[in-house]
Amino acid sequence: MDSPEDARERIDRMHERWQTELSAMWAIARTEGGEAAGLIGWSGIDLKGGGAEIVYWVLPAVRGGGVAVEATKRVSRWALDDLGLHRLRLCHSVANPASCRVAVKAGYSLEGTMRSALLHADGWHHQHLHALVQGDIGI
Repeated sequence: MDSPEDARERIDRMHERWQTELSAMWAIARTEGGEAAGLIGWSGIDLKGGGAEIVYWVLPAVRGGGVAVEATKRVSRWALDDLGLHRLRLCHSVANPASCRVAVKAGYSLEGTMRSALLHADGWHHQHLHALVQGDIGI
């Protein structure tokens, strides 16, 4: 975010999407101290179609410690068991091997590579598509 106003607007959009059941976002916090360490949630929730895409990020200070994996497992279990979704997607740039490790450790299967599917500041990136479906083992 470029300013506190930008952050407030983004939070307002997240709240609107929660109210319309299109997304659900939470802060990731460690139990010791409870300070926010990242964000995790669901975008593109399709209750009728039974799917959603997980989105997350964690601060550099907590990367590599399993925080993203544990958060991914928890919200995935919630989406499958409590929300009743059938298929969960996790997509990331192929230039982000850490997110690939998170996906695999959280039980998501790599389904393929989507070419030039993700625009970053440095240009278009290929994107890995991982999925977890109702009945998969591992979370």
